Amino acid sequence: MSTIGIKDWNVDLAEVGAIYPLQGWEVAMTVVGVIFWLGWHIIQAKRESEHLEKAKHIGDHDKVQRALERY
Repeated sequence: MSTIGIKDWNVDLAEVGAIYPLQGWEVAMTVVGVIFWLGWHIIQAKRESEHLEKAKHIGDHDKVQRALERY
């Protein structure tokens, strides 16, 4: 079963060209990957900032200050 039309691999591959799937999509897939990567970092930074802001207000402030002053 051949998806690229080559029945015999006993040929000069320089004349055949690219032999991998989705050829020609390299730039588009790179752009999509970079956009996904940047988007994930932006969303993650926002979620972590919200979480840290909520965690900052948990607990009794005076009790925390006394515990820190002991050390």
